Amino acid sequence: MSEPVEPSPQNEAALNEEALVGSPSFPVLTEEVGGELAAVNMDMAQLRRIFEAALLTTQEPLSPAELKRLSGVALETRQVEVLMQELGEKYDDSGIELTRVSSGWRFRARPEMQEFLDRLDPQKPPRYSRAVMETLAIIAYRQPVTRGDIEDIRGVAVSSQILKTLEGRSWIEAIGTRDTPGKPALYATTQQLLDDLNLRSLSELPALEEMGSLIDQSGDSRD
Repeated sequence: MSEPVEPSPQNEAALNEEALVGSPSFPVLTEEVGGELAAVNMDMAQLRRIFEAALLTTQEPLSPAELKRLSGVALETRQVEVLMQELGEKYDDSGIELTRVSSGWRFRARPEMQEFLDRLDPQKPPRYSRAVMETLAIIAYRQPVTRGDIEDIRGVAVSSQILKTLEGRSWIEAIGTRDTPGKPALYATTQQLLDDLNLRSLSELPALEEMGSLIDQSGDSRD
């Protein structure tokens, strides 16, 4: 009689992944009870409802850490991602969508819905001058840079108002100083800029010539 064959690590991982996606609960979750970790079965549908309620009632994206804290149990990042994928699929045929941005997940109106939503609030988002957009693009693609670097690239002086405008939108920030005479400030883009552009990382930044139109399309929900 042949001996039983133990599953290989690869097969075992696949089984675990299948169980994670297909099971109505997470039997591997743990919480601290009396100083000890105890197994907890958390219903996936209930977790999705919790995450959905939180995301629909907050204006800011929710990070994986914040979503884990909402659950009250020791969720793994992969489990959060599976739940977010399933929640997003629920809204596939609706006018809103669940998107992943730099600081987490959030709901937003689908772009094709914006023209109808604008009827409720006909105010247009602020449009920025060429100088502001050029300065933002230089910082985004060359960061970190000093004011002098920006002026060298643009060939003209950069007014303090331009930098204040971008800082006021929380799109750029001073992250330190360069070790040269005068200790000029070094500027870089922020996570808020990525969130406003619905991007997850700097690697997703569009081509330079597309930056202005992307900002126009995004509007700015913070206004």
